[in-house]
Amino acid sequence: MASDTSKRVAEAAGGAIARKTGTPVRRVSAKTAAAAEAALARATQRLPLDTIIAGDCVSAMNALPEASVDLIFADPPYNLQLKGDLHRPDNSKVDAVDDAWDRFDSFATYDRFTREWLAAARRVLKPNGAIWVIGSYHNIFRVGASLQDQGYWILNDVVWRKSNPMPNFRGKRLTNAHETMIWAARDEAGKYTFNYEAMKALNEGLQMRSDWVMPICSGHERIKGEDGAKAHPTQKPESLLHRIIVGCTKPGDVVLDPFFGTGTTGAVAKRLGRRWIGIEREAKYRDVAARRIAAVRKHDAADLEVTRAKRSEPRVPFGQLVERGMLKIGETLTSPNGRFAAKVRADGTLIAHDQRGSIHQVGAALEGAPSCNGWTYWHMTRDGKTVPIDMLRAVIRAEMAAQ
Repeated sequence: MASDTSKRVAEAAGGAIARKTGTPVRRVSAKTAAAAEAALARATQRLPLDTIIAGDCVSAMNALPEASVDLIFADPPYNLQLKGDLHRPDNSKVDAVDDAWDRFDSFATYDRFTREWLAAARRVLKPNGAIWVIGSYHNIFRVGASLQDQGYWILNDVVWRKSNPMPNFRGKRLTNAHETMIWAARDEAGKYTFNYEAMKALNEGLQMRSDWVMPICSGHERIKGEDGAKAHPTQKPESLLHRIIVGCTKPGDVVLDPFFGTGTTGAVAKRLGRRWIGIEREAKYRDVAARRIAAVRKHDAADLEVTRAKRSEPRVPFGQLVERGMLKIGETLTSPNGRFAAKVRADGTLIAHDQRGSIHQVGAALEGAPSCNGWTYWHMTRDGKTVPIDMLRAVIRAEMAAQ
């Protein structure tokens, strides 16, 4: 049987064809889904998984199999356009980003570079893949325009607010206390991964917002060379990548970082049970990243499970509880406060006074509400205790998962 992933891939591909030709798309056949699954499997087998690729990111991505990567995290050069050295009030020099890889002759040159690597990235993403790009005010607006021009579909812009930013030493501007991340799907119709409940759990039960307060990379996490200097000037904190990877991938997914640096993406991906690919042209960064990732311990698969959204769980009709005898015909169900009661009918509907219908319809009618979740509203009596009927649905779902 073809997997859900292969069906989504085939449906996404069909949607793209429909948008170009105007031809309506029907449900994907098992044969088409199986073919998509086989193509995905072949692409994954050819990937250099858990490897740092030496070289230019554009040529390296173009050499990878098409539609083979689930998520890309990109931290491209910011093109800071620094003019001379920067000093603190005590005249000590600030260790700023002045490396050759961050220098571009003009905005036109930078824009051409951005278009090239974004095109290569989109080619290697699966139809339901997504990308995160981080930048500062120097480059992120230019990157955002290129993303849209290339056909990506922007989902959110996320502000990383630094809890310990570097101060503005010259006192001529506001302290630059944040960076911006753009999260985009490969296609408008792509069914990208978003673990909503997991992100909510990370945020103490509240919806995850688009402003993230986290410290910059410092202290024991900051990698330094033998001379005590930073190994990389723009090393990102692991907390940032942890949130992105937990929120936007599943265990076993492939995460690509085309500007690998010291390997933060690879280290976090390995720890979280994801496969990773890094591309880095600077040998000194590749060496640091390789040693860093080798020291990372993988966690057990059970520890990597995240809270799943209810809507992602298999659907269980209420009538199935009646068919299997888990609820008896004529059995009385009660509302949480005991004010209302309804009887179970043979066809999986309820009756209460003059109200007849589904568990959701009858609950809403009795409460005078626009809607009602009947699974949590209606309760049954078991062993002298009143418990929600959702417990029976959970039993069936557990059986389905074990099959």
